[in-house]
Amino acid sequence: MGGMPQSVYDLDFCTVGCDESGVEGTFYVSQGQADGHQLGEKLVQENDADDLPSSLHLGLLSAAPPTVAVFKEYNLNRHYTTKHEDKYRNLSDEERAREADALMRGAFEKVSLSRRTVTRRVETIAGNLELQLKNRAADFDCFSLALDESCDVRDTAQLLIFLRGITADFQITEELAAMQSIKGTTTGNDLFTEVNACLDMLGLKWDKLAGVTTDGCPNLTEKNVGLLKRMQDKVTEMNPVQKWTFLHCIIHQEVLCKTVLKMNHVVDAVSKTVNFIRARALNHRQFVALLEENESEHGDISYHSNVRWLSLGKVLKSVWDLRDQIQNFCGKKGHDIPELSDEDWVADLGFAVDVTALMNELNVKLQRKGLFVHEMYSAVTAFMRKLQLLSSQVKDNMLTHLPTLKEATRSADHLHKYSSKLEALHGEFSRRFQDFKTLESEMHMVSSPFNCSVDNAPSDVQMELIDLQSDLLLAEHFRSVSLLDFYSSLREENFPHLRRHAQRILVLFGSTYVCEQTFSVMKFNKSKHRSSITDEHLSAVLRTATSDIQTDFNALVQAQNRLDYSH
Repeated sequence: MGGMPQSVYDLDFCTVGCDESGVEGTFYVSQGQADGHQLGEKLVQENDADDLPSSLHLGLLSAAPPTVAVFKEYNLNRHYTTKHEDKYRNLSDEERAREADALMRGAFEKVSLSRRTVTRRVETIAGNLELQLKNRAADFDCFSLALDESCDVRDTAQLLIFLRGITADFQITEELAAMQSIKGTTTGNDLFTEVNACLDMLGLKWDKLAGVTTDGCPNLTEKNVGLLKRMQDKVTEMNPVQKWTFLHCIIHQEVLCKTVLKMNHVVDAVSKTVNFIRARALNHRQFVALLEENESEHGDISYHSNVRWLSLGKVLKSVWDLRDQIQNFCGKKGHDIPELSDEDWVADLGFAVDVTALMNELNVKLQRKGLFVHEMYSAVTAFMRKLQLLSSQVKDNMLTHLPTLKEATRSADHLHKYSSKLEALHGEFSRRFQDFKTLESEMHMVSSPFNCSVDNAPSDVQMELIDLQSDLLLAEHFRSVSLLDFYSSLREENFPHLRRHAQRILVLFGSTYVCEQTFSVMKFNKSKHRSSITDEHLSAVLRTATSDIQTDFNALVQAQNRLDYSH
């Protein structure tokens, strides 16, 4: 039906309100099948044509199929001729279709839905999505998991399990496998029980597990009794020679690296200043008014929150830009900030602003959707090279890439200190990303098979790599298609091991950012104002909110074998 909204409302029968004719007509529509022909036929079957709402006749006449029974067509024509012909006879076909569309949309907007109806339909959609995921999982050659655990507003531990699977033709599916609610303890054994139940529900075998990515919390990673230890034991039990990869979320590690900069004296002073302005309503109102009066680029100043990855850089930048206004405002309030008059501290602030801005830029890159693990690691290695460049340039007082520090008054001692900090940050990146470093050669082989060294490749793919790199047609094909399409085009009989390595790298999660996003959705839907939602309903909401699978509304409508009026 052109122009009619497609939604969960299309699942059940709907009672459409009437206009001046005073009669209601009951009909159903299903996504992908709801056109004027079906609607007209259904309405005529269930109602005498003379009794149909006049607001619907125009659409029925313009969309009636040529195969409609003679008596139905006669009834429709008779009603239209006697009651509506004078009003609509001069309309063109385009105007007639537009008017019908408007009338039908108005009819649907009048349909009322109760909370039970909405609940039932969300459950139905979530069930359909889960069924489709099970069907897809049966075709996975291998899969990986992203795991994260957090408490909701009722202090129930919610374990999110995201699944990424890849098929023989390199089709990737990334979906929420399950949200497992844990009422008691959350030890590694408890979490393993939930993960095992999730895999059993989807029909996935442990011997197809390629890797697991977590945020690194102890109950997941503890060497002796953590979840990963239990999973490793299970995999070894199923297949002693199976190799699988454990990764610590690359974004979490990037955020933790900044602790090596030792900027507490800057962050503490900035936090106290912001708290003085924001904690008291009068101070906050007056400061905002001051910024408006001065037509400042910043309309306000925000709090710093440790759990928000980009928060620190943004707060430091705003304090730097507003340091003169802040100093004048706090001075008038009798709350002097000596740090803003200290050239050493101001220089440290300028350095902190530039470094956190660079790290925020990297963080945003790593948050992009659909990134493969080698792409995320490439962004990190590029950042590490930038740190080396900056360290050497700062020693020579070349501050082209550190514009905020360039504005500050700085001495040779400052430059030496900042260069050392950048070197320490580079060393921290190298130390923290060892789990990705072990995969570097294999990631390079998969992402650039024509440029990698055969000598450094795994022994089982060396012969295949030589064949691949010697084929000029495949080299041209590699440059013209996506990575997934390229490996999908390789013949299994010619490159079996190379394809298998590519599958196990491309299926890995580089971060648990998808879990963090879903926790945000969870906290929005299960808040202190709506805390009684059940775990089952919360799981259904999260599945429908995060899924990329298209709901099969046709199957849902066909599965209903009874009239079910909307409440």
